[in-house]
Amino acid sequence: MSTTVTDDQILALAATAKPYSLALLQWGPERTMDGADAIELEHQRRMVSLRAEGVIAILCPVASDTMAGVAIMTVPAEAAEKIMAEDPCVRAGMMRCEVHSCHGFPGDTLPQ
Repeated sequence: MSTTVTDDQILALAATAKPYSLALLQWGPERTMDGADAIELEHQRRMVSLRAEGVIAILCPVASDTMAGVAIMTVPAEAAEKIMAEDPCVRAGMMRCEVHSCHGFPGDTLPQ
């Protein structure tokens, strides 16, 4: 670590924190069920729609045999849990979803 960060900088950043929800999607036992490709396409369509609507701030599919993706959502955890419970892949048992409350900082973005 070469950048020096002061206590005052940490406190100033912490004061700007905003609440978000972190949705962790893991592959479930029905990942390869009959019709899985069509269900996954509907899942993708829904996730991209939620992103376009601003409900998902950051959407990150994960290339893994166990983890399916990560979404940072702009709604409280309880609302995020309800939204994700209606996901086609979650409903079909292809994915499981854990939602956690988290905080983010204004201006944080993924590099382009």
